[in-house]
Amino acid sequence: MIRLNRRPLRGAVSALAACLATLVAGAVQPAVAASADPDGERVILQTPAGDLSGVALDGVRAFKGVPYAAPPVGPGRWRPPAPAPQWTGLRDARAFGPACVQPTPRVQTIYSADLGRTSEDCLTLNIWTPSHAETAPVIVWIHGGALVAGSSRETLYDGSRLAAEGVVVVSINYRLGVLGYLAHPALSAESPDGVSGNYGLMDQIAALKWVQRNIAAFGGDPRNVTIAGESAGGLSVMYLMASPPARGLFAKAIAQSAYMISTPELKTARYGMPSAEDAGSRLARTLQAPSPRALRSLDAQTLTDAAALAGFSPFGAVDGKLLPGQLVDVFDRGDQAPVPILAGFNSGEVRSLKMLAPPTPSSPTDYERTIRGRYGDLADAFLALYPSSDMGESILATTRDALYGWTSERLVRSQTALGQPSFLYYFDHGYPAADAAGLHGFHASELPFMFGMLTRTPPLWPKVPDTAPEKGLSDAMVTYWTAFARDGAPGGAAGVSWPAYGDARRFMRFDTTPHPAERLLPGMFELHDRTMCRRRASGAQPWNWNVGLASPILAAVAGAAPGDCG
Repeated sequence: MIRLNRRPLRGAVSALAACLATLVAGAVQPAVAASADPDGERVILQTPAGDLSGVALDGVRAFKGVPYAAPPVGPGRWRPPAPAPQWTGLRDARAFGPACVQPTPRVQTIYSADLGRTSEDCLTLNIWTPSHAETAPVIVWIHGGALVAGSSRETLYDGSRLAAEGVVVVSINYRLGVLGYLAHPALSAESPDGVSGNYGLMDQIAALKWVQRNIAAFGGDPRNVTIAGESAGGLSVMYLMASPPARGLFAKAIAQSAYMISTPELKTARYGMPSAEDAGSRLARTLQAPSPRALRSLDAQTLTDAAALAGFSPFGAVDGKLLPGQLVDVFDRGDQAPVPILAGFNSGEVRSLKMLAPPTPSSPTDYERTIRGRYGDLADAFLALYPSSDMGESILATTRDALYGWTSERLVRSQTALGQPSFLYYFDHGYPAADAAGLHGFHASELPFMFGMLTRTPPLWPKVPDTAPEKGLSDAMVTYWTAFARDGAPGGAAGVSWPAYGDARRFMRFDTTPHPAERLLPGMFELHDRTMCRRRASGAQPWNWNVGLASPILAAVAGAAPGDCG
């Protein structure tokens, strides 16, 4: 048994979206039950939160299922997270806690697997730390899953490899779906701030505060925390960057396959979406539970399944407190957290998410007619990027770029404008099993490589071959990501330096090996930024999955150049 007595340092939305939320319940993001903990030497650690018993193996200590907030059950449902009770004695931290309640899966995908037990008592986190860490950089990982599904216990998120490279890794659970993002006028009336919804975001902030208070006991530096996430985890990273209550809780950000979509406003219908409170009221009527008391009396799993079937789509709500404005507005004003960023996306994002793309028209003529009718004076630019000569690929690329590509480049441009080091990547890697399944560079396929977990993928995931080139690419990505967490710059893994985005619009391309380049997909960012600007100017159109063939008719911008946000 190893006993450590280190004293902690002190101080320093749309129908398509609803369809997605239903399909991804336990499916779109990796949802893998944890395997049995490996044998290791027992380790005892004293922390401000209490004494913990974990395991040490191969130079890495792991502590799992550690509560960072009180269970949000009973009267605590749909309230801000309360402090976790201080435990007495020694807490066993060798096993993951349950996942947060999420809809019962109804489909099988490459991401599907057994999550194990779920519970409302789920506000826990896991820590992997180098055995002799002292003021090590910290990565706080926020799982994806459309804010509907997923868990910090997913095997892809095992932090042991990153910890072996000198980083403390923390993975967190947060409330999901209707339990995490329901807004309702009566719930707002209960709040001293007059707001509701955003409970999952509040959980993430509470976890970051726990890290600030406790991570020094694990050898981490609370002044050098990087928030990181993929897909809805990347969306959460942007929410945290925009959220005033999260300011100062992190020093860097990593957003992988994030999407800067429009989001409901708490009390006002805008951008073609009902207010978050109205959406919540409609759901409550559908569930025949019109009051908070009635809603809190419902079984959590029954409620969650019913809400998903009713089309409830969880998103952060612009409430003036947690989220002061639409993400595009906050970032345009430069009011987001002024921190270095690493952001990027994958070449085949939509190959595994084809429910996000509209059907292919019957002919190239129909394709061009539809695009010209919807995009007007922007149609020529659209068709140059997404031609009718290969409609299937163009449709996939349109959705990929409008969601993930545009967002990634907007993030690095925004942080560059604040004078912050900013780094863009494009993951275009394929391997035999993925390519044979038509999944080259699919959504989340970078995760096994950047976590160094090539053998810890879900059961139906295309298996990564056990070859030197695959391991070499993974080693390089692990080195880049940990260097960014340490220094705010990814450095030069495998002898290849990753340049900042800058005026030359540089990025790192990951295919068989990493190599730098300039001007990713020329014209892509400009087209989709113009599209967003016109929708925002109209005040009546959302910007999310309704792109390309599914786009509303775009209005021209009077008195401005095409796409000028004014």
